[in-house]
Amino acid sequence: MSNDPTLQQSRATLTIAALGIVYGDIGTSPLYAVKETFNPAHGIPLATENILGGISAIFWALMVVVSLKYVMLIMRANNRGEGGIMALLALASTSVKDHLRWRVYIVTLGLFGAALFYGDAVLTPAISVLSAVEGLEIGTVALEPYVVPMSVGVLIGLFLFERHGTAAVGALFGPVMVLWFFALAAAGLYGIAQHPDILSALNPLHGIAFVTQHGFASFLVLGAVLLAFTGVEALYADMGHFGKAPIRIAWFGLVFPALTLNYLGQGATLIANPKAIDNPFYLLFPSWALYPMVALATAATVIASQATISGTYSLTKQAVQLGYLPRMNVVHTSANEIGQIYLPFVNWILLAAVLAAVVGFGSSTRLASAYGVAVTGTMLVTTFLTFFVIRYGWGYNLALSIFATGFFILVDLAFFSSSLLKIADGGWFPLALGAGVFTVMLTWRQGREVMLARLRSSGQGLETFLKSLFRDPPMRVPGTSVFLSAHPDSVPHALLHNLNHNKVLHQRVVFLTVEVKEVPWVPLGERVAIAPLGHDCYRITLYFGFKDRPDVTQALTELCPHQGLAFDMMQTSFFLSRETVIPVASLPSGMAFWRERMFATMARNAGSAVEYFNIPANRVVELGTQIEI
Repeated sequence: MSNDPTLQQSRATLTIAALGIVYGDIGTSPLYAVKETFNPAHGIPLATENILGGISAIFWALMVVVSLKYVMLIMRANNRGEGGIMALLALASTSVKDHLRWRVYIVTLGLFGAALFYGDAVLTPAISVLSAVEGLEIGTVALEPYVVPMSVGVLIGLFLFERHGTAAVGALFGPVMVLWFFALAAAGLYGIAQHPDILSALNPLHGIAFVTQHGFASFLVLGAVLLAFTGVEALYADMGHFGKAPIRIAWFGLVFPALTLNYLGQGATLIANPKAIDNPFYLLFPSWALYPMVALATAATVIASQATISGTYSLTKQAVQLGYLPRMNVVHTSANEIGQIYLPFVNWILLAAVLAAVVGFGSSTRLASAYGVAVTGTMLVTTFLTFFVIRYGWGYNLALSIFATGFFILVDLAFFSSSLLKIADGGWFPLALGAGVFTVMLTWRQGREVMLARLRSSGQGLETFLKSLFRDPPMRVPGTSVFLSAHPDSVPHALLHNLNHNKVLHQRVVFLTVEVKEVPWVPLGERVAIAPLGHDCYRITLYFGFKDRPDVTQALTELCPHQGLAFDMMQTSFFLSRETVIPVASLPSGMAFWRERMFATMARNAGSAVEYFNIPANRVVELGTQIEI
């Protein structure tokens, strides 16, 4: 361990920051996890042995799923330090490059898991804020009619603030969550002191009995136990921001002990007073602490929601750059932190879906039925993808790979299948959201492949074209022309249109292709590849990672000169092709006609390439072309 005080201070700062961003969601699970585990609708009586069993099941679920699976195993499967399901999908896809038969299945599976994450992103703010505000009902039932309107108000304020970024308040997230976890621990100790026998719940035999000895009810209750580890994907997704060490230190040093104490304290409260099942979290606290805890819980759930929303922005940006979603307007909200972004379209779609969930379900209990499907579905996909990384990326033998992931797959399947029992009670909601996002992603990916195949088939090779062109060269005019092309070996349609209409060619011609590699970051020294084509023509390929900002202007003006090709933006014109997609039912594309029309609509409304690639707008000429698919 390093004794460098600067390094230790940095790690301490990152650990505190991780408490706010990484553990906001899982840290607010005590608001509803115990209440739903012992929901009378499951048919399991609130006897002392059952309470011990339920708390034991929650504790060991945290131990197995969070501590062993995510903290110890999944965080090792990182894509050059980056985590999250899109990073894992890219890593798994790269790992099986020599086994192409697996690639289609891996991509499809990964997109399904990513799509389910959007369902989680909708339900996390809804259930977290609603469960926090429901504490007001404990003080007086007169406030019950105002719970949903107040929750809606908090959520609208949260989403309206998103465009300003988190830089101004982000520094408060960690300290607020530190206070939150200490409050959880203190309340837990208070409850344990009232009934110390609850400590026997740490014995796994109680948990095993609880999930095996009540018949169908035991299987059903797994769908409630899983609420204790909602938000666990944030451990992995935010690894690139904080590193493995701060996340692990925060978990084992504060979060896990505080959660354990609080769950034990809630169990002790239920043993002493079974009627506390109405809201065991708030009834664990002394009456004088109720309203301060409602305020602190609301702040904690807002932080949890903020972390999930930011994660959704990041996931969407990665999906766009990997080619699974159309370009969107990305607003960078911090001059210092490149990861702090805001996507207006995603923000308002999320807000509409979150408000629909809050108003439609109306209570945290009803939302809890919907929550589990999205969480466990994404977890299951993560474990499957990890298998391919271990087997093909790390090169471990089949037996060891199955051993490393098989147990967790069985655990995930148990929780996922239990949550599926609640489809009729609300589980349909995240599945419907996920199915919609999955369809959009798959349609965009497949549509782009079909469109690029049409472009290649209708054109000719770039080098062959240039040879024929310079047999009888057109007039050359001063300056540099840059033609953007999706494929480096194809003739850009914009070039053909320019020659056809203007009859001239610039003195220097550049064919530019932007490629996003399946890694999070590409070093500056590896971002540019220049190939001379003769007659002062060049092919330039720019490489970016899926977390890099694809900045064409910076690459041309700052990186290309190091390879002997300098650019003066005032003497450079950019020629872009604006493709108009026309669905034709009679042409084979591999997609249903309604999906072709969906792709055409998405292509028509995709964000501007000028803004997305940071190309000077006053130096751009757009030329349209029609493509039938």
